[in-house]
Amino acid sequence: MRLYALCDQELLDLKGISVEEFVAIAKQNSAEIIQYRNKTADIAFIKQQLIKIRKIYDGFLIVNDAYELIEFCDGVHLGQEDLKLIDSDIKNTVKIIRAVITKDKILGISTHNIEEVLQANECNLNYIGLGAYRNTSTKEVSTILGDTLDSIASHSKHFVAAIGGVKKNDSFTHVTYHVIGSGLVS
Repeated sequence: MRLYALCDQELLDLKGISVEEFVAIAKQNSAEIIQYRNKTADIAFIKQQLIKIRKIYDGFLIVNDAYELIEFCDGVHLGQEDLKLIDSDIKNTVKIIRAVITKDKILGISTHNIEEVLQANECNLNYIGLGAYRNTSTKEVSTILGDTLDSIASHSKHFVAAIGGVKKNDSFTHVTYHVIGSGLVS
């Protein structure tokens, strides 16, 4: 299993865990990637958190949504809803974002079904997040893929990160990363 740790500020605040404590836990679990997600803070606070993480973590650092902060991290991850806010055509959105973050940075998007995976195959991405695998307490999910996640992942030409309720002991054949957030700090 390769670990992609989701550092969700809302969860950290709820559990009384600092970003530094989360990074220490992620490092203890050999996380190769940390994604920082904060859906409510202003850009200045997110930038501050990215700088803190970068000082203590030398793996890949991804920011959720805030592509304007790309200089402070290694890449950006966007969900389907966030992609559509930029352009209704996902392929156009990916082209726009790729032009902003450049080819040297990591770009990933969320997918939830075979159609979105096939559409992602036509885009200049580094990886897709696929899920939700099971229900999760950190985010509202409308579709649970369960055991079909791995077979859907087999259709991706990109690396696949299993998202949504994933646990360290879950096993997949076609998944590159397990994305775990709350499971690291439970």
